[in-house]
Parts: sequence; structure tokens; C-alpha cells
Amino acid sequence: PLVDALREAMFACSVLHADETPVAMLAPGEGKTHRAYVWAYGTTQYAPLQAVVYDFAESRAGKHARRFLDGWRGKLVCDDFSGYKALFADHLIEVGCMAHARRKLYELWVSQKSPLAEEALAFFRTLYDIERRVQTLNADERCRLRQLESLPILDTLHRWLLLHRQKATDGTALARALDYSLKRWAALVRFVDDGDLPIDNNHLENRIRPIALGRSNWLFAGSLRGGQRAAAVMSLVQTAKLNGLDPHAYLQDVLARLPTQPASRVAELLPHRWQPG
Repeated sequence: PLVDALREAMFACSVLHADETPVAMLAPGEGKTHRAYVWAYGTTQYAPLQAVVYDFAESRAGKHARRFLDGWRGKLVCDDFSGYKALFADHLIEVGCMAHARRKLYELWVSQKSPLAEEALAFFRTLYDIERRVQTLNADERCRLRQLESLPILDTLHRWLLLHRQKATDGTALARALDYSLKRWAALVRFVDDGDLPIDNNHLENRIRPIALGRSNWLFAGSLRGGQRAAAVMSLVQTAKLNGLDPHAYLQDVLARLPTQPASRVAELLPHRWQPG
């Protein structure tokens, strides 16, 4: 009930992040594991509510994202994974991740020392310099500064991408890196017109990193239900951390109070509203 209430509170936000990472799950009766996924959904760094909810599922199929986000309307920040595409065809607005676009070109520079990739990275560097300056501004001020400084850089970058894509040979690493940005350009630049939007998905990727690190410690989930329980606990722990709480003290108090807490007042025990008993 508590995680359901957290999801409900999160759905009041008009912008959410989404990401997913693989974990091993023990196949019932087979004595071996197969790949399951932890999906993560969270509010942006600019939202008044700081929250993340993990959802454990047996696969990476897009139906899991559709199920979790059912009933929510807004702008979803995510990478180019195909599992989200049906959401955008239906009712959600896609917000691209500029860090992923940069990463494609950075990998090209690392692997081939491509001077073109290095040239492109300079554009991204300038964009992120501006983002560091707008962190503490309100949404209107952030949008105004992005319009003034980021938009001209994005326009120049777009022309640069188009020019060099015309010269690049189809199927090459350079063509693929350029195509990543060009094919998603509208979603990638959406942040420049909305001060509530982040430039990338990094805020949530940092919330999903503990799961990736934890794989080497807990190895696998014993069952689907076990994975779902773990996801629920992790949702409360990480959201408690985001709200500056000691997760152990928070959980110890909340789990003791939960059995007698009226269902209509469960939301009072959420990390952002919690008062020690």
C-alpha cells in the first residue's frame, strides 16, 4: 500500500524519468536463472517531490512500462529503447536524453579518435556548461536562459549534424552516431522550451546505479514475487535518501506504524511527508 501511495503521489507530477536494468531471476523448478528487469520511474531534479519507484518484471517488454504508467499523462524522459515507443504513439510526450546522444559521439572519439566526434563534443560541452548555470533558477528563468543561450547552439549543432551526415557513409560508426541525434532531434531539444524538463536522464540513471552495483552482491532474485518485494523496499529506501532521511530509521518507524495506520492516511507515512512517531 505504501509504494502504491508513492506511485500515486509521483503521478501528480507532469514530468517523469524512466529507465530499466537487467537482473537475474531464478526460474521456478529449473535451478537456473534467466534475465528479468528492474524498471525505474522517478521525478526530475526540479520537481518539488523527490521520489523513485522500482518495478520488477520478468522481461523488458514494453507492456510493463504501459502497465506501470497506466493513467498517467505527461512528459517522459527516457533513452531510445523501443519499449517506450507505444506510449508516445498513445498519450505521452517523449523527452530525449542528451547524455545518450553525446555518449554515441564520445564512444566514437574514444574508439577511433575521430576529429569530427571531437568537434561535436564541443557543442555538448557548451550546452552542459549552460545547464550547470541554470540548476538553481526557477523554471521560467531556466527556460529564458536556455532560449537565449542554448537554442542558438542547438540550431548550429543540428546544421552540423545534417552536413556531416550527408557526407558519412551509411552503416559506418559515424553515420550511426549522427543518426541517433538526428532521428530523435525533436525529443532531444524539447527541454529548451520547458524549464521543468531536464536535459537528460542522468538524474534517474543515478538512482538505478545501486541496482547495477548490487547485482554482484545479491546475484539473483529468487522469484518474481521476491523481486517485486525487493523493488518495493528499494523504492522506499531510495526515496528516503532523496528526501534526506536515514533509511533505517525511517523504515523501522514506518513498518511499526503501518499495521495500525488507517488506509486513508497511508500517504502520511511516505518519505516526503513522514514525521517520526
